[in-house]
Amino acid sequence: MKAVLYICHGSRVKEGRNQAVEFVEKCKKELGYPIQETCFLELSKPDIYQGISTCVQQGAKEIVIVPVLLLAAAHVKKDIPNEVERVSGEFPSITFHMGSPLGVHDKLISIIEERVRETGVSIQQDASALLVGRGSSDPDTIRDLDRIARLILEKMRFKKVSVCYLAATIPTFDEGIKHAKNGTNSQVFVIPYLLFTGVLMREMEHKISRLDGDGPDFYLCHYLGYHEFLKDVLKERVIEAYEMEVKV
Repeated sequence: MKAVLYICHGSRVKEGRNQAVEFVEKCKKELGYPIQETCFLELSKPDIYQGISTCVQQGAKEIVIVPVLLLAAAHVKKDIPNEVERVSGEFPSITFHMGSPLGVHDKLISIIEERVRETGVSIQQDASALLVGRGSSDPDTIRDLDRIARLILEKMRFKKVSVCYLAATIPTFDEGIKHAKNGTNSQVFVIPYLLFTGVLMREMEHKISRLDGDGPDFYLCHYLGYHEFLKDVLKERVIEAYEMEVKV
């Protein structure tokens, strides 16, 4: 029997963990596979070992690993495969298959469009956007964020879309804000490319609230969240992994 194990990032903020679980539960119901479990990479329980154990206890002989993560950074390329390999030693008869993260997808760009509209602010002709990624030194992640910025620019009325990061690489969020503040644009829409609320989102809110009145007006958009479109993308990834069966 084959199982699907959804691996979410995890959060120190209880609300972030609960949002992830609730979202994955909706996907499970729509997919209808007999064994589907949720676990977390870090900061929350159950962990990957517990997730695998629960699948095995229900009779799974194969486990499809699906990262509920936005992009293919170190967590997807190293951390999850390494942990699965470590744990697999206790389950020698189980075959593991690795799926893909959510990745770059038109439906995620549509979510961003909705988050900008939700601010209720009319976009001026000279408005710019600042796309904020979690951060990774992985070149694929940096390329993906740049690609997402280009897609936003193609679909929305911004004069410019810049990218910055909350950790691990440059430009940093502070640098991105400083550069935008010194620009000539009348508006800056800050777009967090994050799945859930948490410490990073709160830090962004705090820093933007402390900006003085000089320069452009800053508007912090809602994080992506577990939108219906995101559910569609995750279902695509699960089905792909279930059928392709790329071994870890």
